[in-house]
Amino acid sequence: MKKYIGEGALLLTTLLWSATFVIVKESLSSVSPVVFVSLRFSLAAIILSPFIIKVFKKIDKELLIRGLFLSVFFFAGFATQTIGLKYTTATKSGFITGTFILFTPLFQYLIEKKLPKKENIYGVILIITGLIFLSSKGNTFFNIFTELGGGFNLGDFFTLLCAISFALYLVYLDVVTRKYDYMPLVYMQILFTAVMGMLCAIFLSLIGFEEIKFSFNNQIFFALIYTSIFATIITTFLQTKYQKTVTPTKAGIIFSFEPPLAAIFAFFILDERISSFGYIGCALIFTGLLVTEILGNKKQKVKNES
Repeated sequence: MKKYIGEGALLLTTLLWSATFVIVKESLSSVSPVVFVSLRFSLAAIILSPFIIKVFKKIDKELLIRGLFLSVFFFAGFATQTIGLKYTTATKSGFITGTFILFTPLFQYLIEKKLPKKENIYGVILIITGLIFLSSKGNTFFNIFTELGGGFNLGDFFTLLCAISFALYLVYLDVVTRKYDYMPLVYMQILFTAVMGMLCAIFLSLIGFEEIKFSFNNQIFFALIYTSIFATIITTFLQTKYQKTVTPTKAGIIFSFEPPLAAIFAFFILDERISSFGYIGCALIFTGLLVTEILGNKKQKVKNES
């Protein structure tokens, strides 16, 4: 039962995250990316503060170091994704972010010495194929590859760094949450990310990479409220508490629902359309999850019966 509760929690997390592609993309015309990340997590930290006082008693030196190390990956993922969204499309951002499921089994093996199961590999292959279809705006096989390979830009590069960061985060989170209480980790990740966002915004401004910009309006207000409460506090709580009930590879596969869900939000909010191959991609991604789930349960049932 814990397994299914955990998977449901991660699916809800994915749903809440998927809306942020559209929301954040629209907001970046009024605020610089790292400033937005800093404000998002600062607001989340402030909201959590009254409920978190008792948690500080549980934080010792070792947990503080672990939490800081985990937060580096956490911050790197959100910062590079947000910067990337400034320079690339929401569709390509969703696809490239989804490639972290390629890196997750590799890092899981390097860090935890756990080889992914065969059904996970089958699922990953189907999902990557689905993501390729989903990211294509064309309707022929030739267009799939010309669309993906012809316009790799700075935003795509930062989003690729985002995928690597989130893969490392998933695996290290699996390690840390098996040893420590999840609540101190939730707050430390949010607080440290807010601080790192401020420092990073100042640094990028000093070296001339990004101008510090913020223009308050209704769109920014809604974006900060949604991303800080729903896509930060709630999602971080759900992921930190429940990810340990599933493997990092399975978590990566569940999170791969983010691109098709983001496409659905873009369709209804921005009237963005996906190609015929996009619908095929959604079907392949869903099939990949089913393959992993059905084969995994079948093997577990046979093992239990024997």
